[in-house]
Amino acid sequence: QVQLVESGGGLVQAGGALRLSCAASGRSISNYAMGWFRQAPGKEREFVARIRSGGSTFYTDSVKGRFTISRDNAKSTVWLQMNSLKPEDTAVYYCARARAGIIPLGQQDYDNWGQGTQVTVSS
Repeated sequence: QVQLVESGGGLVQAGGALRLSCAASGRSISNYAMGWFRQAPGKEREFVARIRSGGSTFYTDSVKGRFTISRDNAKSTVWLQMNSLKPEDTAVYYCARARAGIIPLGQQDYDNWGQGTQVTVSS
């Protein structure tokens, strides 16, 4: 079991930036895909971005060109750089580790989740 702890959330004005961190402990994440998800009030949790163990990335359309996911396996840390933030980006952001040996296609493919960090973007 790996423990994931997110940090870096907060209140920011529209157009601003935040950098979220996900620190892993207990088990290595180097051989696993990692993902960021978010859940806005009254909505279901949705996929934001994914990075595979080799570094390839994938984003949901609404954040392409604004968000960047990255990782440092030696530090067991994954980041989500969020630029040009919009009020609709307001949500609790979660970090998750995918199941071993797969390319995750949905939330069901992730088996370790953090507690989340709140991001609020004011207009």
